[in-house]
Amino acid sequence: MTGSRIVALGHYQPPKVLTNHDLAQLVETDDEWIRSRVGIRTRHIAEGESVADLAFRAAEKAVAASGFDASTIDLVVVATCTAIDRSPNTAAQVAARLGIAAPAAYDINTVCSGFSYALATADHAIRAGAATRALVIGAEKMTDVLDWTDRSTCVIFGDGAGAAVIEGVGEGEEPGIYPVVWGSDPAKGDAVRIDGWDPTISQAGQTVFRWATTQIAPLALRACEKAGIEPSELGGFVPHQANLRIIDAIAAKIGAPNAVVARDVVDSGNTSAASIPLALSKLVERGELRSGAAVLLLGFGGGLAYAGQVVRCP
Repeated sequence: MTGSRIVALGHYQPPKVLTNHDLAQLVETDDEWIRSRVGIRTRHIAEGESVADLAFRAAEKAVAASGFDASTIDLVVVATCTAIDRSPNTAAQVAARLGIAAPAAYDINTVCSGFSYALATADHAIRAGAATRALVIGAEKMTDVLDWTDRSTCVIFGDGAGAAVIEGVGEGEEPGIYPVVWGSDPAKGDAVRIDGWDPTISQAGQTVFRWATTQIAPLALRACEKAGIEPSELGGFVPHQANLRIIDAIAAKIGAPNAVVARDVVDSGNTSAASIPLALSKLVERGELRSGAAVLLLGFGGGLAYAGQVVRCP
């Protein structure tokens, strides 16, 4: 295969919604404080559902939308930093529930950039001939690692999942997933931590904010350059949904006047590796992105790792 393309998307969020007013009953905060700092109004909270449950529901929708039988998928990749089970991994659990008989199946953890990493590795596997059709999922249950007395973190995160079915393209066909630009800044790795056997997330918010608003936009432009696409040609921009102020700052620096910018963080909070496929799937479902549009995906955060690539909208 000469490359791959996204065929279909799906997403899932648990039904319970936690508003800023609800949080004000748990911790010293209020709606104005939260909105002014991170732009979030609501987030979804999983009760009685595991990371694998969230991943399965999003994957089920994506596979149904693709029109393919699940048995034709030969690679399943799940990006997550909150899965509790080590074996079988989340990807294997999802594959079993979908009835996929013998796929390669693995989890990947680069935290908030996880989906972009997972998409890139699946694309590489298809290009190398190691797979023909893949299911790529970002799924997180961030509420499992929250300290509900810490208002600097508990107001930010939510739960959810998003998924994409991708397949190879043949000779003469333009790929729908362009080369990835990825890397990390290990010296600042301590800025976001989820440590130990009973972990809670902690982060140096100002360090992450400065890093994201000063270092990420040039990487986004490199991803466009690798794809041979000018920012003005982008139909969409779907960054990691970390913080509305970060999203708007990066979007302004990229200079993509025709791009629909995903701002799902307002209603979903920060869902780490799930945020990009969740936001992208919603934009497609609502018809805000046309089929074939060039969309820049840009993951960044814990690690501090980053990955970005341009894709064509299914």
